[in-house]
Amino acid sequence: MIGEVDDRRDWTEPGAYALADGVHRIPLPLPMDGLKAVNVYVIETESGLTLVDGGWAVEAARKQLEDSLRKIGHHPRDITSFLVTHVHRDHYTQAVAIRSEFRTAAVSLGRGEQPALKLIQDPDRAGRSTEAQLRQAGADELADWWRAASQEAERDLSHWTMPDQWLDDDQRIQVGTRTLEAVATPGHTQGHFVFVDREAGLLFAGDHVLPTITPSIGFEPVRAELPLGDFLHSLLRIRDLPDLRLAPAHGAADRRSHERVDELLAHHDHRLELCLAAVSAPGTTALDVARAVTWTRRERHFDELDGFNAALATLESKAHLDLLAARGRLTADTGEGTTVYRPVPPPAAAP
Repeated sequence: MIGEVDDRRDWTEPGAYALADGVHRIPLPLPMDGLKAVNVYVIETESGLTLVDGGWAVEAARKQLEDSLRKIGHHPRDITSFLVTHVHRDHYTQAVAIRSEFRTAAVSLGRGEQPALKLIQDPDRAGRSTEAQLRQAGADELADWWRAASQEAERDLSHWTMPDQWLDDDQRIQVGTRTLEAVATPGHTQGHFVFVDREAGLLFAGDHVLPTITPSIGFEPVRAELPLGDFLHSLLRIRDLPDLRLAPAHGAADRRSHERVDELLAHHDHRLELCLAAVSAPGTTALDVARAVTWTRRERHFDELDGFNAALATLESKAHLDLLAARGRLTADTGEGTTVYRPVPPPAAAP
């Protein structure tokens, strides 16, 4: 059954929107401020449904998924597999919940998410890991806030069990008559994957390439050495693919991949220069830089952010500074637990 044409101005409006023959976009609500919805993509086959991402395991998302599937003649029990782009709760947890409910849907996830998922299963350790990263960034007050918030967070781990299959880079996945290419795109998370349908001209992009916003970088319980470097390299991998229609996790499916990748590369080049300019000779922390630059499309100051988004901003600033240091444009010293960045001294004048 064909859903509605995907031409809505408000991409979060409930429904099942046709992107291609047998492919529909279903937005599901999120229980949070800021992002209002996450897209899951339904691929129909003769043997059932494959979903790219599952949504957040909350009652409103479960009901909207069922209502939207009904519009194209299906039910959640028809789902035979989930291809999850990454381990964040708005992508992973409802896939696990539906697997538990119907015992028919296999869940696949990028192999690089295994360390993070193991740590998430121990929430005390996961909270301490992020707290330690914030202290290294010079954000002791924010680290104290994070510790308190982590202790109050929900401890239900039933939706954080392991997947049925770990995905590897360049793996080919047969979905009915289609062949999807699984492409590893670390950066937003270490195990992030996108899925390429060359025949339909679609890029199921998860949070890697978003049409109007940029994904957080450096916010993981198990942090990569250079998460921004990973992200930029992953963008170049997408740029080397054909120019595809973007099927993102957040936002309308009305952009092309090459144009948006170019915009994201330019954005981070600009942010790197802003971060570099904010570093002074006496020594600068990631928190100092986060306070010196603005955030979001609304150009908000750091002090306008809530605790969670302030943590994201601090760790993303650290990701930019660490890449600048790796490129030899800054020095970084973590002698007493907090990393301090300084400009590279100019070369000595010739005698």
